[in-house]
Amino acid sequence: MASKKLLEMLNDQYNFELESAYVYLAMAADSTNKGLDGTAHWMQLQAQEEIEHAMKFYEFIADMDGDVSQKAIPEPKNEYDSLLEIMETALAHEKIVTANIYELANKAQEEGCFDTLEFLNWFFMEQREEENTLKPYVQRLKAIGDNMIEVFRFDAELGQREDD
Repeated sequence: MASKKLLEMLNDQYNFELESAYVYLAMAADSTNKGLDGTAHWMQLQAQEEIEHAMKFYEFIADMDGDVSQKAIPEPKNEYDSLLEIMETALAHEKIVTANIYELANKAQEEGCFDTLEFLNWFFMEQREEENTLKPYVQRLKAIGDNMIEVFRFDAELGQREDD
């Protein structure tokens, strides 16, 4: 059984997943405003994915007889200077999520809460996928630099993302 502290940490992550969706929606809106429709599409799908992650936490907390509570979501950054900045920010954000998941796992292991460890296993793989998707995007955009033809070509590729 999860302790009160572990349930609080799980609830914090539930709320952080919702915050993540908000961050990605802000990136989508900024991309739309800049004519980067492919990036906007990619970020909208990413936001939906973050909401799905939040719901996994919601359901797990409820299954563990915990109380799910909503917290205020901080206002995200709404304007970015470049597509590179968007992707660097997304990667940095995902690294925070990964660190949070590891912190949860450490607490669950410390408490011997194997249900929570089993639940978090899916997130370990998911976070590896998230970071491994974004890292080459950042590298590619660094190589592209200020070449707007290549930026728009990359944007078009992002628009090909399908709903997972």
